[in-house]
Amino acid sequence: MITDTLLASLIQHSLSLFIVGIAIRLLRNRFNRGLHKYPGPTLASLTDWWRFYDVYKRRPEVTHQKLHAKHGDVVRLGPNYLSFADPKALKTIYGLNKGFVKSAFYPVQQSVSNGHPLPSLFSTTSEPFHAQLRRSVSSAFSMSSLVQYEPLVTRTTEIFLDRTAELFTSPSSPSSCDFARWLQFYAFDVIGEMTYSKRHGFIEENQDVEGIISYLGKLFDYVAPVGQMPILDRFFLKNPLYLLAAKHGLIDATFPVAKFAAQRVRERYPKTGKDGILPVTDAEVKTQPDLLSKFIQAKHDRPEFMTDQLVMTMAVSMAFAGSETTAISLSAVFYYLLKNARCMETLMREIEGKEREGYFADGEKGLVSWVESQGLPYLDACIKEAFRLHPAPGLPMERVVPEQGMEIAGEWVKGGTIVGCSAWVIHHRREVFGDDVEVFRPERWLVSEDEGRDREAEERRIKEMNGTMLHFGMGARTCIGKNISLLEIYKLVPSMLRRFENRTNTNITPPPPPTDPARGPQPRMEITQRMVRAPTEFPNAIPQASTYAFASSWCM
Repeated sequence: MITDTLLASLIQHSLSLFIVGIAIRLLRNRFNRGLHKYPGPTLASLTDWWRFYDVYKRRPEVTHQKLHAKHGDVVRLGPNYLSFADPKALKTIYGLNKGFVKSAFYPVQQSVSNGHPLPSLFSTTSEPFHAQLRRSVSSAFSMSSLVQYEPLVTRTTEIFLDRTAELFTSPSSPSSCDFARWLQFYAFDVIGEMTYSKRHGFIEENQDVEGIISYLGKLFDYVAPVGQMPILDRFFLKNPLYLLAAKHGLIDATFPVAKFAAQRVRERYPKTGKDGILPVTDAEVKTQPDLLSKFIQAKHDRPEFMTDQLVMTMAVSMAFAGSETTAISLSAVFYYLLKNARCMETLMREIEGKEREGYFADGEKGLVSWVESQGLPYLDACIKEAFRLHPAPGLPMERVVPEQGMEIAGEWVKGGTIVGCSAWVIHHRREVFGDDVEVFRPERWLVSEDEGRDREAEERRIKEMNGTMLHFGMGARTCIGKNISLLEIYKLVPSMLRRFENRTNTNITPPPPPTDPARGPQPRMEITQRMVRAPTEFPNAIPQASTYAFASSWCM
């Protein structure tokens, strides 16, 4: 009788109990770890759904800039999440041996193959695993390895320039071109050449091969908001029941990007050993100086750690992360140069001056080598300024405070709190980059020759700016592919400017602002082939081109 009465009472008051339970949970969130003292949106302090929705709207970097402008250097973005804008926080959060680990945001971005998530250098939260994997493959990404890879990049760059002329500068060319997408094709084919010694065919076919770029766009649309509430991933793409069924072959849960990479591996090494993707002999590994051969060599050198799955993970990572961010950065460089005629003219004077001196070895195709690009200081300044104003990461790089707690930029933060810095906020710090942080001014990266300027002070200023840049990450988790990305950018930009004359098209209405977290800028331009003045014989004229437009793509 008592049981029946109690059960009836519970049913009668179930809604009230549910509401009380929710209220208690929200209050706990509000006062979690003493974070209620930090300013920020009230709803953000109660639930991570605020972050989810903000990222879902695809402009979180704008939100973060506005919140820090309103509230100061520390803003609460979630029940257990603080965003720091003070550059002093960088060395604490991202410095070596500080004890901060990546948050649960990152595993959401793991690809799946045959029902198995593939932890990568980017997505793993395990510091020991990261250290071992990075140690195993680091030689493949060193500056000294660029010497081996540059001919591969040069080959793709030459084809890209020729196809640009063929497709977009002839009398029969279409009136416009989605140039940011065209840059994606370039970045994907360069990575294909460098990883597998074979381009994927994006440039030759002028289309999205196997729909992989479209798929990655959809994947980024998923991981960005879901990463704000990682538990959701366990109900969707990383659902344990779903993965278990995939392991037993009942369903196919392999991500298209993993299939894409596996197919490229099979094309690269059609004769494999019984254990999977690896060649049978070391001699087969060394036939091509590409990244895949180095990953497989790492398997031979460290068989106790480097498995076939890790080789595949690295191959997938190259397709996943090695192309989108580079394409976005390339789009940003061209956008800001086109938008700022003075800077474009200054850069062209630098390039043309070197041209007259006979500085460039290639006088026919307009190609620029890595070494030659390092002798163009204004080019370097323009690229760095584009990195500053439009960093590829659209979200803060999250880390978890060590268990014992830590002082960050003068604030004591309890262990277990998620903290991070946004490059979009840090790159606009006036005390580091100057009062004109909203302006594209490459000269800020050059030592001023003005009379009365202290050269040593100027060099310290530039060193501080370089040390504050977050576009490639910082500390032990700095992007391992940084040098490869720089090789592509520093070769293509001057080569494109030597080969083609670029100018803004005032007849085309500027596109609206981007709607995605780290969407590339959307410059529109007219392009004509230009004469390349070289010390050797070269044709006197190149046909005029048609108009084509830059549009944008999205990259996390």
